[in-house]
Amino acid sequence: MRKHLLLMGLAGFLSTGLMAQSDRDMQFWRPYDQRGLNIFETGKADTVAYDGIKVRIGGAFAQQFQSLSHSNGATEVLNANNVNTNQLMNIGSGFNLATANLNIDVALADGVRLNLVTYLSSRHHPESWVKGGYLQVDKVPFLNSPTFDKIMEKVTIKVGHMEINYGDAHYRRSDNGNAFYNPFVGNYIMDAFTTEIGGEVIFQDKGFLAVASMTGGEIQGGVTNPDVRKPSFIGKLGYDKQVSDELRIRLTGSVYTTAGSVNNTLWSGDRGGSRYYLVMENTLATTSAQFTSGRFNPGMRSNVTAMVLNPFVKFQGLELFGNIERTTGKAANESADRTWNQLGVDAVYRFGTEDKFYLAGRYNEVSGDLPNGTNPGINRVQLGAGWFITKNILTKFEYVSQNYNDFAATDIRRDGKFNGFMIEGVIGF
Repeated sequence: MRKHLLLMGLAGFLSTGLMAQSDRDMQFWRPYDQRGLNIFETGKADTVAYDGIKVRIGGAFAQQFQSLSHSNGATEVLNANNVNTNQLMNIGSGFNLATANLNIDVALADGVRLNLVTYLSSRHHPESWVKGGYLQVDKVPFLNSPTFDKIMEKVTIKVGHMEINYGDAHYRRSDNGNAFYNPFVGNYIMDAFTTEIGGEVIFQDKGFLAVASMTGGEIQGGVTNPDVRKPSFIGKLGYDKQVSDELRIRLTGSVYTTAGSVNNTLWSGDRGGSRYYLVMENTLATTSAQFTSGRFNPGMRSNVTAMVLNPFVKFQGLELFGNIERTTGKAANESADRTWNQLGVDAVYRFGTEDKFYLAGRYNEVSGDLPNGTNPGINRVQLGAGWFITKNILTKFEYVSQNYNDFAATDIRRDGKFNGFMIEGVIGF
């Protein structure tokens, strides 16, 4: 706790001093406040002048009030201590533990930036720990080459331990304390998010987009079990165009594939945890150990190939975003691949001076095969509203209803459901 307070105090002190400067923006960078909405890959517009090494300290904080209830119809399963592990924990209304991020961005050279994000407080870890860090290169003046300067007008290179660029939903999700980009409180049921070590090349020209990445395929590095560990390959193709002052269209298709892994975490890489605390968890659960409440992980830890199509349309104040996904793979102890499909549709309407208010709705469903031969499904409806009190302060309201269908009788999720409302306050700077 002392370390948390010290780091948060240091971040606040430094950021207060830096905010006194007339310009805290960085080159080729996504703001952590309201201005960062609907930014995907950072563009190639060079709008910020480089005037020497600059360190930017920022932060993100999120706090929720939760009022959810849950139920299930699973049969009794007793453990060695005669406890029914299918009995749901009694939950009620209350505040969740606040989460916080420390954001450090450093302009090292003209067009060269370092990013480092530390989770100061998260649902899964009681201690501070680093999410990841990477070097982003948009210019190469140190090469003194007109040819490479010309190439870099359309190319971005990222190297480090970083959030993988599979699909577009990861640009719109809540990342521990950073919840400014998400119009809802919760993320998707199947949450494609992880950090891996590797490199990425992004090409952008006249609206056309191409991404190619290779990583180590796991959330942590390692040199053991070389016959099992295989690299991950990530690709994305798309088109993103501001057609007029009122209309923007974007369409991308992405693929993620790895032939082998000791522990692949494409569907379980978010160590920050879910927003829906202890839903569908039994009486032995804790908020930190069962930190993915309300999500679903298909368990494809050995090999996985995932593909997703993401359309995005913004017309005046209306935004439509789609997530059409299919993933195939298996765990090491399985003999055959399994497949899961996900559909997500978001609609957001922003209004008021400087789009200070919004209304939002989402439908999300997943279905597929489990190792026990069952073919269950999960569906969710989220209805939300938000108010940007300032560009750095956001408050959200969400009603959520989630249903579990066709799980085995001995599965705690049998005939399961949870519903209720969430209120979330967010600060980002």
